Amino acid sequence: MAGSGGVQSVERTFELLELMADAGGEVTLSQLADTSGLPLPTIHRLMRTLVNGGYVRQQPSRRYALGARLIRLGETASRALGAWARPHLADLTEAVGETSNMAVLDGDQVVYVAQVPSRHSMRTFTEVGRRVDAHTTAVGKAVLAELPPDRLRSAVLGSALFQTELGLIRERGYAEDDGETEIGVRCIAVTVPGAPTGAAISISGPATRMSRIAVAEVVPLMHQVAANLARELTVDRR
Repeated sequence: MAGSGGVQSVERTFELLELMADAGGEVTLSQLADTSGLPLPTIHRLMRTLVNGGYVRQQPSRRYALGARLIRLGETASRALGAWARPHLADLTEAVGETSNMAVLDGDQVVYVAQVPSRHSMRTFTEVGRRVDAHTTAVGKAVLAELPPDRLRSAVLGSALFQTELGLIRERGYAEDDGETEIGVRCIAVTVPGAPTGAAISISGPATRMSRIAVAEVVPLMHQVAANLARELTVDRR
């Protein structure tokens, strides 16, 4: 048994899956040994179990890649996360009057998992499940600002200009997107602390209306909603 009260082999299995995801979804056994610190025989045994279950596949090159069976788990978890987040987003939309969203980081993109639309006839709409390059969105930039530099693999994310923007986001506690994803749309986002994967919530709307929003008043409210989400998540994981 693991020291935390869990089953050690299960904890190690999930650790290997997360390390594979961090590496872009495809690794060698030696890479897993280097990053996990586990003995090669242990890694090989766990990977064979995952391969047999369809959660990992072995390539002709002998490298291991995340398997298709994980897609169903991810899609179901995403729907559950969205259902759990919507009441909190509804509170945010009611208070601010604009559309609220939640998205999670997946590689160099974000995936929208929940949205509560504004009551205005002219409002923003992002389809749940939509994927967008993280560096063009407020939700993406908010999450990226919290990652260590070695996780920012692409040339855009690692550029000096983008690193400067991420530094400003960390300093002020929120990210902005002013027409970068959709022309005429402005978005403000903050991260959800303690989420099992990088996640953020945002408010978005027409730039003409969003420009009148007092950021200094809205951002603390958004942090409170994010904290409420994080508390529920902590309770759910116990």
